[in-house]
Amino acid sequence: MRYALLLVALLSGPAQADRQSFPPVDQATQDPSLVAFRDALLANVAARDTDAVVAAACPDIYLSHGGDGGPEELRANLTLDPETLSEEYRENADTLRDAYWTDLENTLSQPGYFDDEGEFWMPHQWQITLPASLDPFMAYFVTGSNVALRQSADRDAPTLGLISHEIAIIRDYQEDAEYQRVLLTDGTQGYIHSDYLWSMVGYRVAFVKSDAGDWQLCTFVSGD
Repeated sequence: MRYALLLVALLSGPAQADRQSFPPVDQATQDPSLVAFRDALLANVAARDTDAVVAAACPDIYLSHGGDGGPEELRANLTLDPETLSEEYRENADTLRDAYWTDLENTLSQPGYFDDEGEFWMPHQWQITLPASLDPFMAYFVTGSNVALRQSADRDAPTLGLISHEIAIIRDYQEDAEYQRVLLTDGTQGYIHSDYLWSMVGYRVAFVKSDAGDWQLCTFVSGD
């Protein structure tokens, strides 16, 4: 079951909605076989074991909104041959490869939930349904408990409040900035440390149980 975010016309006006908190609950413990699969996959990802990770994937694993998917595309993403990149990006192949592994590991480490089809999705906030009026690329989830909302982009700035597990709007995300200017769903504004903000179009993972009863990695994708 997905949770709807109650929010209307937030980006152009004063407070218009109550704030909602979505505390993480990891439903994986409902199925010990799922826990075992996730633990093993995480260990293989931490070890950067390409063969083991690819072996855990569905035959039609979904990896992008434009690619063909499948285990061989996953292998290509995990190994990232510089020659497959345009010339301007080839020197960054190692960094891009490491980032892909890290994103996979971070996503697999998140609490998750079962959808109505019995698939298991991570992170848990992916079950929040954003209103159609909100650009999903501006929506971020505050991943921590009692995260400081500061008056300015400075760790020593006065704290305006403590934020836990809710949606924040960022109109202009600044790459590499320590703090981001956010708008909460009741119109409150301030700055939150970037480490506690997860894009609502960021990476998510889905596990699906095969006809044989084995869990498989069937989605690892980002974007709307």
